[in-house]
Amino acid sequence: MRVRYRAALKASAAHLLVTILVATLAAILVFYVWYPWPFYEIVSGRELFWLVIGVDVVCGPLLTMVLWNPTKSARELALDMSLVGLIQVAALAYGMSTVTDTRPVRLVFEVDRIRLVSAAEVNHAQLEQAVKGLQNLPWLGPVLVGIREPKSNQEMLESIDLSLEGVEPSLRPDWWQPYVLSVPQVLKAGRSIAVLRANRPADADRIDAAVRATKTPESELLWLPLTAGRSFDWVVILHKESALPVSYARVDGFF
Repeated sequence: MRVRYRAALKASAAHLLVTILVATLAAILVFYVWYPWPFYEIVSGRELFWLVIGVDVVCGPLLTMVLWNPTKSARELALDMSLVGLIQVAALAYGMSTVTDTRPVRLVFEVDRIRLVSAAEVNHAQLEQAVKGLQNLPWLGPVLVGIREPKSNQEMLESIDLSLEGVEPSLRPDWWQPYVLSVPQVLKAGRSIAVLRANRPADADRIDAAVRATKTPESELLWLPLTAGRSFDWVVILHKESALPVSYARVDGFF
């Protein structure tokens, strides 16, 4: 019996090391490529990913410990480990598919804010109607875009109706336009850091940290609220000339 437990423990430990390696590679892909900071803190999907990974890491080696027996034939052991591997692969595939569905794909300037849009929120049927260069959803983090003006009064009324139903222009690919075309509106909507400090004195440390991270004089910075789904407690710090994001802070930008 002791021989069996020792062999099972060794096999389980080896399986655990391999599983941790795979989980680490998956985490690097998710949190450094698909969800670079701060997006993994803002959008959903992170919790489910860690839940699936946690189950994967624990259950795989645990099943190996239960099933491994040196008295079994090589064929029986291979079959047992194949089944365990299939269970782990299926769980990991499910978790990763969910994470890819909720990955952030667009940072959309929308009137007075920048909205983080996930792949699951986008109307995929309209992707072909997007302007050239914006018809495919990225895999290396979200891409900045703007929102065009309505082409007619009728389109504006239809857009208002859709917005009342919860389908904002930022979720409609046929309304996207290159961010550079929206820069004048972004700069006009942006507000000074001093305004943020004055209205959020309790978040002074977070604001200071975000400004320091830019390595840019505060006078050359602006900010806008950053929203995502039901999240409204972030701001994006923008450069005053390019209107490009240079930092982020977990501060409620609506007041």
